[in-house]
This record gives sequence, structure tokens and C-alpha cells, in this order.
Amino acid sequence: MGEALSLAEKGLWTTSPNPRVGCVIVKHGEVIGRGWHEKAGEAHAELNALHEAGARAVGATVYVTLEPCNHHGRTPPCADALAAARPARVVAAMQDPNPQVAGSGLEKLRAAGIAVDCGLLQLEAAELNLGFVARMTRGRPWVRMKIAATLDGRTALANGRSQWITGPDARRDGHAWRARACALLTGIGTVRDDDPQLTVRDVATPRQPLRVVVDSKLQIAADARILDGGGLLVFSAVEDGEKIKALADRGAEVVVLANPQGKTDLTAIMRELARRGMNEVHVESGSKLNGSLLAAGVVDELLLYYAPSLLGDAARGMFNLPEFVALEQKISLRFHDVRRIGDDLRILARL
Repeated sequence: MGEALSLAEKGLWTTSPNPRVGCVIVKHGEVIGRGWHEKAGEAHAELNALHEAGARAVGATVYVTLEPCNHHGRTPPCADALAAARPARVVAAMQDPNPQVAGSGLEKLRAAGIAVDCGLLQLEAAELNLGFVARMTRGRPWVRMKIAATLDGRTALANGRSQWITGPDARRDGHAWRARACALLTGIGTVRDDDPQLTVRDVATPRQPLRVVVDSKLQIAADARILDGGGLLVFSAVEDGEKIKALADRGAEVVVLANPQGKTDLTAIMRELARRGMNEVHVESGSKLNGSLLAAGVVDELLLYYAPSLLGDAARGMFNLPEFVALEQKISLRFHDVRRIGDDLRILARL
């Protein structure tokens, strides 16, 4: 199962909106088939492994990191293919959280006379697909907020300059996290101050994530670099036909989702991104949107890069949050991973 998980990880940047899945087939102590889901719309891990195993799959044991699917999507059900191959046993790391499957794939295998076990390395399998699990179980993506800061929690000078607080190794690592995301989200303040491209550049990637801008008043400039190349999704709170048409001419799509206060509805934004098949959303924005996303309760983890430097109180902070008057109001987190990246410290903390 460990090898199956390693195979699944090869699809880290390519399988969305599908989950990352690996499969290993063993017979008489020998691996006879290996497979992983390489790209949405192409063969699933089980089919690739069965293709390699061929007729030898009869009586074998199949290890797969996610319950075999039991519905027709862009490919036929893997549960049917496994039943036809007649292995003696199928071991799944976890049940598929997709309501279209949700145990039915395992039941189909049992009905075919195949021994089935589920739960081996379940936590590791769920970790690999936390975005898919989040989208299937709660209707919104897994949201990861990335921030580069000094040790005193400052992200930029008072004038907005922030290039570069962290070193090249940390920046490259940040681009690797960008690459695994389905969507990269920022706010109009960052677009205005930094004029970012919001693309993956420092690491090789087979595809660029969807770029998303939260722009309540449609203030994005016509010459903003983030508009280059099209494929931009803009969430607004205002219906401005002229601006929406101008953005459409640049290849951008505008979706109006306003809350009762006349601002963009951040919870509705995440639901809409989930509807579009986004499993993981990577946020790189300023303190205002960072604070609003936290207050809306849609952030799952913080990806923090701390540089060994100080900028002082006049510099810009990480989060614009309302004043807390009691320690019980604090936002609690749990350290999930802490490591050094070049000269900087990387902390992955989950709410």
C-alpha cells in the first residue's frame, strides 16, 4: 500500500478534479502490476495496473489507495473491471467520499466473491486527497493560505514593497505548492500593489492552475499582468456591464456573488469553486483579504514562510482582523509540519 501511495503521488499536479490514486497488484509475493491515475479523463489506476498484470490478476491481491469507483464518468467503473479480472482480494486504503460511490464499489466486489478489506494506511491516503475529500464531504475546496513574512510577522514595507522577504529556496518551494493547487486566489489589493502574474514559474508543471481574483468593485486595471493569457476568473459584488464586457474581451470571466453588506460572498465563492471541480485552492493575498477569509471560516491551513529578519511595527502585517479583547477569542492552530527551507523556516499549520 505504501508503494501504491507513492504511485498515487505522481498525479499530484495532474488528476484534478479526480482524486490521486495508485494501485499495486501482488501474486505469490511478487508485484505483477502497477498503475496510477495520470490525468482526468484517462484510465484509472486500477485499469493501468490490471493492464500490466494481464491474466495473472486471477487470484491475486489488489492494493488500491481509494475504493474502486462504481459509476460511469469519463471512464467505465473500475469495480466492474476488477470483478471481471477475478482477483482473490482487494485492499483499499479508504472508502471513496464521492456520494456516487460511498461504499458501493466495495460492495460490488464482495458480491462478485472477492474478499475486501478497507482502512490500510487510511490517514495517509486521505492526506494525499484532502482537497477531493473536502469537496465531496462539505461542498467546498481545501483552502491553503500562503504567506511569506519576517520573524515579527511583517509581509511588506509600509509602502507595499515585499520583493523579496524570503530566499530563492522558499520561493521555489512556494511555487511547488502553487503547482499542486487547482486554483490560485488573490485579491484586488495584491493585483494593484504587486501586479502579479500568479502563475507557476519556478518549477516545471504540466498545467497552470486557474487564476482567481476577488475584486468587489471591479477595480482591476485593463493592463494588469494577471489578465495576460486569459483564463482568469474574477469574483465581484457589482453588476457593471461595461467593465464585465471589457474583462471578457481580455479572456476573463466575471461572476457576481454579493453578500448582504455589498461585498463579495467568500463562502459562496468557495462553493462555486467546488462546483467547478476545484479540490485545492491556494491563496496568496494581502492582510485584508487574508483576515476576511479567516473570519469567514473558509481557510483550512496556513503555509507560512518565516525569514530570519525584522521589519518593525510600521510594516504591513499578515492578517487584518478585528481587535480581540479576550484570549479566548484567539484563532487556534495546530502545527502539522515544520521544516527549514534554505535560510527560511516553513510552517504548515492547520486550523
